[in-house]
Amino acid sequence: MSADELRRARAYLLRVAEPPAPALVAFVAEHGPIDAAGRVRCGDCPPEVLKVTEARREYDLVSQDFARAAEAGARLVVPEDDEWPAWPLLALEQAARRGVAEAVPPLALWVSGEVTLGTAADRAVAVVGARAATEYGEHHAAEFAYGLAGRNVPVFSGAAYGIDGAAHRGALAADGVTVAVLGCAVDAGYPAGHVGLLNRIVRSGGAVVSEYPPGTPPARHRFLVRNRLIAALTEGTLVVEAGRRSGARNTASTAGALGKVVMALPGPVSSGMSVGCHQLIRDARATLVSTVDEVLETVGRFGIAEDPARPKRPTDRLGAEALRAYEALAVRADRSDAEIAAESGLPLRKVRALLPALEIDGFAVRGEAGWRRRKESA
Repeated sequence: MSADELRRARAYLLRVAEPPAPALVAFVAEHGPIDAAGRVRCGDCPPEVLKVTEARREYDLVSQDFARAAEAGARLVVPEDDEWPAWPLLALEQAARRGVAEAVPPLALWVSGEVTLGTAADRAVAVVGARAATEYGEHHAAEFAYGLAGRNVPVFSGAAYGIDGAAHRGALAADGVTVAVLGCAVDAGYPAGHVGLLNRIVRSGGAVVSEYPPGTPPARHRFLVRNRLIAALTEGTLVVEAGRRSGARNTASTAGALGKVVMALPGPVSSGMSVGCHQLIRDARATLVSTVDEVLETVGRFGIAEDPARPKRPTDRLGAEALRAYEALAVRADRSDAEIAAESGLPLRKVRALLPALEIDGFAVRGEAGWRRRKESA
């Protein structure tokens, strides 16, 4: 079995059935891609596989697909490749065993962009939301994406107008990695107003990804199918704005079904574009977040070092008892040892031991009538 034969077999299988095609995926897993492709071509497969492939099984456009992909600067990434995002996509297989209907892994993925897909998906966050976004939503989508990308967290989204586009642009502004997962082919030029954005994503070290063969046009059902990949390829999904019924809520629901983290940004109570976010939070299907740090804390496994630009208070290095003694000090008046003990609730002997240490560290000043807080530390 040569690598070229295997790749061509998977390219053929991607075209003969409309994803997610669970019966075909199971058939390929059982027989291997080359044998499965041969059986599909001649109709030697179970009825459920025949049903989803009979309309296209005679379409052998593999050479054309690879030629069109090459023109678009795309390559076919298959599960046998080192860059295949096996770990993130494992969530689909596990969810399928639990009976989640839409949890079907892709047979392969067309990828445009030099970034290694598996590396980008290893610790990524999806930022999604409404197409008819408000200024509030687009601003915060860009800010979250900028902050995440600036902390070396790849940002995935769907390249749609509104929140998706703002998220991609925010990540690009931070010189970070962003990945667009499409509901059409990578060469479809959709949405037309974001062709320049998609090209910029590729040029800037990100990627454009699709499981649809070159030339496949956009369709409503394909965007819903695409959403499972956005959810699966990332550690968590942040919904910035969503109406009562929206694709973003669909992505969030899929992420939850896959066992991934779901987060939502609250919005104005009067905004119809935040109704979906508020419902997710109210129904305990999403964690409320308002900052990038809260997103990273909620996702949990990144182990990212604290942002060195984040301001720190001098008192952050004090122990619990020293902080209580410090907070009992007044800024403009001296307090006696006994008054500080009463205010802090600490034993008098403990206060008398802590105050000289606070003075040495620059937090307290000894006065004529007692102790007061040093102004610079207040």
